[in-house]
Amino acid sequence: MTEIVLSLGRSLRTLGRGRVWLLFFGPALVALVVWIGLMTFALEGLIGILVEQPPLTWLASWGAAWLAKLGAVLAGWLLVLAAAFVTAMLLAAIFVMPLLLDHVALADYPELARAGKDSLLAGAWNSIAAVLLYAVGWLLTLPLWLLPGLGLLLPILWMAWLTRRTFAYDALTVHATDQEWRVLRRQHGLPLLLLGVVLALLAHIPVLGLLTPTLAALAYTHFCLEALRRLRQGALVTVIDEQAVLEKVK
Repeated sequence: MTEIVLSLGRSLRTLGRGRVWLLFFGPALVALVVWIGLMTFALEGLIGILVEQPPLTWLASWGAAWLAKLGAVLAGWLLVLAAAFVTAMLLAAIFVMPLLLDHVALADYPELARAGKDSLLAGAWNSIAAVLLYAVGWLLTLPLWLLPGLGLLLPILWMAWLTRRTFAYDALTVHATDQEWRVLRRQHGLPLLLLGVVLALLAHIPVLGLLTPTLAALAYTHFCLEALRRLRQGALVTVIDEQAVLEKVK
């Protein structure tokens, strides 16, 4: 939990640098336009389509038409929110993340060598693949959202997974080797997902939640680069200790 608090605190500190604000608001403004457009032109028709789909039709046939309508409204709102969030996520991951990564790495982690792959195409494909998997999983589990509690839990967990899958990879692809990435994913798998949960909760705040993808880009950049720095420092200490032992043996 300490790593999560540290990464969020450093993200807020980074936002104090004027240039970052231009990057911070860009994806949110575009996503806001998408959100307003969907609300204005698509929400009512979407609710009408959803209320005619099982299991909502089953509820209506059982005499609970009001519950079916409520479920359709809830699902419609969640679809609109998810579409706006995914739009901001893709924009932040593909266009903003590389710029933020360069800025944060130079300002806060200048000692980290770039040992990974500087590939915009690989990062873009990772983001698109994550969104496709998210959409499939979201749709497959949609009927479960009618169960008490799952309607609140599943959207947060799916959004947390999407955020972690997208930005953890993007934050490390330039600096970490494949071996380092596997070690970090094994050592910090749960904290990386918990950071996604925190950001997913923030994403459900109306309108302001659209800023979350860029905040996620910052938070995962700080989390992952700090974890990589500690990993390399630990490896360096191990090498020094081994050299000291060898010298004593000689």
